[in-house]
Amino acid sequence: MSLSKFESMLKTNSIYFFDLVEFEEIIVHYLDTGKHSLAKKAVKLGLEQHPTSVDLKLLDVEILIFDNRLEKASQKLKRIQLLDPNNQEVYIQKATIFSKNGNHKEAIKNLKIAQTYSGDKVDIWSMMGMEYLYIDDFEKARLSFAKCIEVDFEDYSSLYNVVYCFDMEKNHEQAILFLNAYLNNNPYCEVAWHQLGRQYFVLKRFKEALTCFDYAVLIDETFIGGYLEKAKTYEQLCDFEEAVKNYMITLELDDPTAYVYLRIGECYQQLGKLDTAVEFYKKSVYEDPFLDKGWILLTEVYNSQEDYQKALYYISEALKIDENNVTYWRKYSEINIKLSSYEESIKGFEKCLELNDCAVEIYIALSDVLLFIGEFQDAIKVLFLAQKKYKHFAEIEYRLSGLFFLLKKESYALTHLINAMKIDYDYYLIFQELFPKVYSNIKVQKLLQNYKKAIE
Repeated sequence: MSLSKFESMLKTNSIYFFDLVEFEEIIVHYLDTGKHSLAKKAVKLGLEQHPTSVDLKLLDVEILIFDNRLEKASQKLKRIQLLDPNNQEVYIQKATIFSKNGNHKEAIKNLKIAQTYSGDKVDIWSMMGMEYLYIDDFEKARLSFAKCIEVDFEDYSSLYNVVYCFDMEKNHEQAILFLNAYLNNNPYCEVAWHQLGRQYFVLKRFKEALTCFDYAVLIDETFIGGYLEKAKTYEQLCDFEEAVKNYMITLELDDPTAYVYLRIGECYQQLGKLDTAVEFYKKSVYEDPFLDKGWILLTEVYNSQEDYQKALYYISEALKIDENNVTYWRKYSEINIKLSSYEESIKGFEKCLELNDCAVEIYIALSDVLLFIGEFQDAIKVLFLAQKKYKHFAEIEYRLSGLFFLLKKESYALTHLINAMKIDYDYYLIFQELFPKVYSNIKVQKLLQNYKKAIE
């Protein structure tokens, strides 16, 4: 009634009188529904009719804080504190301002003061818990949220936060003790069973985890989180058929997600049903085209089936999503080699180096492709770059030797061949494979034989 009367007043530009309680209800309603401009108007009119009201002044401060006008809010709070120094809301709002300014320790101090003036401390404990989280004091945060649960066993937000604190402390055994104690008092809480199962899962106690998830979905047959965790646990137990069944239940309960399609696909792949796996991988990328893992799994399936053209298509899609992923560029280059697209494979390996993937195998793979297409000088440049990072590597020295032989620079070639044999004589087999004509050279054969006799 007072709300419609207030809005009617705004439309007609009339002035109606509202008592203090009515104004508070109107302002809170607008704040709760996100209508801040109307809340501001109500505060302004309210203070004109009730200029001494501390509660309206505090609501005015709350709106200023929401608008991030923290300095003005702070100044008004100082004046309110002089009028009513024992008002808990003053210290709560001060704590909010300190928190927004990143001063979480001062926020906690003010919340502790607010507690001394408050009969209902649950909200303050919850706020303190969040402030402790901001400064990574997980023990104090956990204790604050635990106090909320002591008052209200169905405060699931605080329950999640307590478990989160245990997780951050990597104290899963204590989390199990806490959740079991909680379940003794509230045994039909699917959220607690779900969280308990997660703790067992982290500790790789999969059968115990499965029991907990079973209880969660027995209590609430529509609890999607329970079925997802059951499915993941069955995967760990290598029971992929049961995993698929539980993932399928989530599709019946809610809209499909790319993640679930992906997991189902991986289960079918584990079962050796590649065609079905591909079907679900394709559903996952259709559902979320930006899920690069879906494209990669399709790449791997077709790559394993030697269907390199399709593999190239899917790895290219993954690179559109994450063009800075060196693993994808490696795969891109390897597939292009299979397709004899050497220029593209060179592009991929060079991109890896550009992205600081400077593993020795990248340099070697790049030099081998350059060797294959006859770009001997470029191959040598790549190997010299590798040599700066990887000294005394036989695979580099043998390749340099072979390349210099091909360029008729025999003295350089022999020097690198001797260096290579000193590092790892047996690796000469790669020399034989990559440079068969050079290997059959009489000087090379004699040098290899003489060195072998010397080390024997």
